[in-house]
Amino acid sequence: MSPGYEQHGHEHHGEAGQHDHYAPRPLPRSLAAPAEAISAWRTRLLMVAAAAVIVSLVFLFVPGGRGHLLRAYLMGYMVCFGFAGGGLCMLMLQYVSGGKWGLLLRRPLEAMSRTLPLVALLLVPILFFMKHLYQWAAFPNAKETAEAYARGLMTQEQMLTANSKHAMLNPTAAVVLSAIIFLVFLTIMALLNKWSLERDQDPEAGTQESYDRWRIKFENLSGIGILIYVILMTAGAILWIKSLDVTWYSSIYGLQFLVGQGYQVLALSILSVILLSRFEPMKTLLRTTEQHDLGKFAFAFTMLNIYLCFAEFLIIWSGNVPDEIPWYLARIQGGWWVICSLDFICHWLIPFVLLLSRDLKRNKTKMVWLAGWMIFARCLDMFWLIEPNFKDAAGNLHLTNNLGILAYITVPVAVLSVWGAYYLTELMKRPLMNVNDPHLEEILEPEHAH
Repeated sequence: MSPGYEQHGHEHHGEAGQHDHYAPRPLPRSLAAPAEAISAWRTRLLMVAAAAVIVSLVFLFVPGGRGHLLRAYLMGYMVCFGFAGGGLCMLMLQYVSGGKWGLLLRRPLEAMSRTLPLVALLLVPILFFMKHLYQWAAFPNAKETAEAYARGLMTQEQMLTANSKHAMLNPTAAVVLSAIIFLVFLTIMALLNKWSLERDQDPEAGTQESYDRWRIKFENLSGIGILIYVILMTAGAILWIKSLDVTWYSSIYGLQFLVGQGYQVLALSILSVILLSRFEPMKTLLRTTEQHDLGKFAFAFTMLNIYLCFAEFLIIWSGNVPDEIPWYLARIQGGWWVICSLDFICHWLIPFVLLLSRDLKRNKTKMVWLAGWMIFARCLDMFWLIEPNFKDAAGNLHLTNNLGILAYITVPVAVLSVWGAYYLTELMKRPLMNVNDPHLEEILEPEHAH
């Protein structure tokens, strides 16, 4: 053993081959996704979905179960929308910002964005049964809200607020706005995914001219695309979730949903690339350096998520405005204080504390478990946002009174499993790496960290 090995921890191979250890790694012969492994994962998800659907059907015959089936479906839908729409936004963010991290995530993000047609289809039941979820849909005009108030179905504040918002919150506007949102998102998605394939097939691939031409093309669409996405996603968040309580006001609600989508998309992306790294080509392409960077990125979104939610709560608490306080009171009184505490611990505290660790961010097994935990925590947070909007929510946490609340477990599992199977199907359709990208050469460099 040479003295150089003892002193520096690297083996020397003689004067002629002294730098062989630092030579770039060869690009795997095939960049195709491991079809056998992904097919097995997809089969398991479909089996879980089938089992969850069968169990969910039981709630049709449980008192209060039918209402909870629809609410739980909305929860599962919003998580799926977060993956699909958030994946599209994160893809555009990567094109604008650049970086090696985005090259690793580009194919998973593209696959998430290509699930938007399924997510648009999944919205149909919500729009069809909207009268069972939203007061503004059940009482779509001033005459009906007045009758609902007279019968005790709405408070005076709800009646007056619903009347003032009928221009946006009415069944026709809901369908039209939802159609516009998905039409725009699907157009952007189609262009980005189409150009991604054309980029690799460029006859001038590998040249600086090709790099610059495609970089500018993606940046031009993604820059304005992010702005459009934020505006339309905010409108969607208000329509599908915030309007469950027609009296609730929050100027930061859309931004909270945007950051929450980034949180869950990064979790799924990290989970995807680490599980794929058990096989080629990701086994060669995923370096510890990039995995560490992804962990730091997830940590940043966790901190931003904490900041926005706490800032909103602090402002409302210090303002002490009667119109705003009930929304929080419904989520911290009675048994909901337990859910609120679990949401804080699971959604923010645990990821924040664990992602402080450098060693954890570099450990594949621990990052897989943490990414899965973050997805679960996002679902818990969505439950905390949705269920307390309904009159019967205060007593629904007691299983002896209402077993229907368990639909919040089985229905989202079914919806997310179906979405996950479709995501894996899309992931198999393309190579896992763009070859016409200057960052590919950097990813193939060996690790230099000691």
